[in-house]
Amino acid sequence: MNNGDKIFAMLSEILEQDFEIDAEDITYSANLYEDLDLDSIDAVDLVVKLREQTGKKIEPNDFKQVRTVQDVIDAVEKLMTEDA
Repeated sequence: MNNGDKIFAMLSEILEQDFEIDAEDITYSANLYEDLDLDSIDAVDLVVKLREQTGKKIEPNDFKQVRTVQDVIDAVEKLMTEDA
């Protein structure tokens, strides 16, 4: 399992448990706002949850361009490799 898969699994768990999103709706190409029905407050909450899970300081500005589940994975992966 590569880092992207691990991050997807972690993200899926957060979206299912904290945002009550059905597992089958969570795909790499799912749009956070249109497909998963998150709003801007949910996005901030998601950043907080990711920070708790990864232990990395995540700046909200780093997530301004994030639109899909894959975008979140890429952003988290980038943060993980920057500090490695």
